[in-house]
Amino acid sequence: MTSLLTRMASGKPQLGLWQALANPYTAEICARAGFDWLLFDGEHAPNTAQTLLAQLQAVSAFPVAAVARVPQGEPVSIKQYLDIGFSTLLVPMIDNADHARAVVSACRFPPLGIRGVASATSRASGFGSIPDYLARAHERVSLIAQVESRAALSAIDDIAAVDGIDALFIGPADLAASLGHLGNPRHPEVQDAISHAKSRIDAAGKPAGIFALSVEDADARMAQGFAFLSVGTDIGLLTRGSSDLLATLRS
Repeated sequence: MTSLLTRMASGKPQLGLWQALANPYTAEICARAGFDWLLFDGEHAPNTAQTLLAQLQAVSAFPVAAVARVPQGEPVSIKQYLDIGFSTLLVPMIDNADHARAVVSACRFPPLGIRGVASATSRASGFGSIPDYLARAHERVSLIAQVESRAALSAIDDIAAVDGIDALFIGPADLAASLGHLGNPRHPEVQDAISHAKSRIDAAGKPAGIFALSVEDADARMAQGFAFLSVGTDIGLLTRGSSDLLATLRS
C-alpha cells in the first residue's frame, strides 16, 4: 500500500474521501472507486481498534493510501493505530510545537521516543517477520498535524518546523468555530485564515492539506496549490445519493 507522502511526491493533488461509516464494506467500495487516499476517522466516527483493523484489511488490496485520524494526540491511541498497521496518522487539535513534539515522540520507539514495544504481536511488524522493524519503524511513519484553532494559527510556524511533522492539514469547521464563526467556514475571516495558514505551511516547505467544502471549493484549493484534499465523506455520498434518487422518483 503506497503512503500518502510518496503519492504527494508526484506533484499531483491527492484526492481523498473521509470514512465515517466505520464499515469495511463501504471502505472497500470507496477504495475500489480509485481515490488516492482514504481517511479513517477515530475522532468523530464510531470506530474501535477492531473496526479500524477490519477496514484497513478491506482496502489493503487496492493502491490507496490509508490515513487514520486518532481521537487525540496522546500515546495510547497512537500506539494502537500504529500497531494495527496504519503508517500515516492525522492528529487533530495540534495547537503548539510542544504538543507536536510529544506526538512525534509517541510514534517512535526509545531512545527516539516513548512508543511502547510490541513488535512480535503487531500487524505493523508482520507479526515479527520484518527483521529491522524496530530499528526502522520511525522511517515508515508519517505524521500530519491538523491546524484547526486560533492558537494553532498563532503557532503555525513553530508547529511546521517540528522535525517529524511531515505535513499539515487545515480543518475549516473547527477553525471557523475557534474564530467565532461556528457553522460558517466560508466566512471571510475563516477564508483569510486558511490562506494565511497555507502561506506559512508553504514557507516551511511542507505539504498542505484541507477538507474541501464542495466540488467547487476543491477545484479552488487545487488551483491554490494544496497537495492533498478531502473531497467528501462516505456518509455524504450515501445521504445525497439516497435523497436524490427518492426525489427524482417522486417528482
